[in-house]
Amino acid sequence: MAEELSGKVVAITGASSGIGEATALACSWAGAAVSLAARRLDRIEELARRIKYEGGRALAIETDVGDEDQANAFVERTNEELGRLDVLVNNAGVMLLGPIENAPTEEWRRMIHANVFGVIYCTHAALPIMRAQSAGHIVNVSSVAGRVARAGAGVYNLTKFGVGAFSEALRQEVTASGIRVTLVEPGAVATELGSHNRPEILEALRSDLGSVTRMDAGDIANAILYTITAPENVSVNEMLIRPTGQVR
Repeated sequence: MAEELSGKVVAITGASSGIGEATALACSWAGAAVSLAARRLDRIEELARRIKYEGGRALAIETDVGDEDQANAFVERTNEELGRLDVLVNNAGVMLLGPIENAPTEEWRRMIHANVFGVIYCTHAALPIMRAQSAGHIVNVSSVAGRVARAGAGVYNLTKFGVGAFSEALRQEVTASGIRVTLVEPGAVATELGSHNRPEILEALRSDLGSVTRMDAGDIANAILYTITAPENVSVNEMLIRPTGQVR
């Protein structure tokens, strides 16, 4: 495993915790240099220090991926300072749930800002670099909510279904250029993602999942690592991963 990504550069958004942090560590342990994007600079700087202490290469860049200029700067600095860009993991996202009626519409804007614009801006910035290399891999972290729509998750569903459609259209556009595209759709994972919901929503989430044992962020990181270390002639286009006990 230690040499599978040797010489490669992996850029990861939403790297300050959860799946992003776990993916950064997994890629570093596999030999890659990693570029870390998040709004919480202190978190990604701490992660970068850990990776460097363990003998890896890491770059921490404070980034709001939903801001086009910041998304562009993240990708450009990654390429300039680490020398190339082999993999972009679009992981940053927000999950704010609740009924559509009477919802705080600011929550919708926050989700579209991060979940949609963050993916398309970072991808748009990365494509010219990957085309010039005649190789690259874009991994878009979506959700089971991009497969199954449910009452109480309407706008979150909208963003994740959108990421799925974008990913498939992108795959068709770039596959002849040697660029692979993977959509990863996790079910329930033990991360901070749901913690920013209103108290009544948090209670509903606890009741909904009952005794289901959530996946660890590392489980999804390992899935991402599997897709990006596949042979060059193999493209894992879509991966849906649920905890064993999760029904929907």
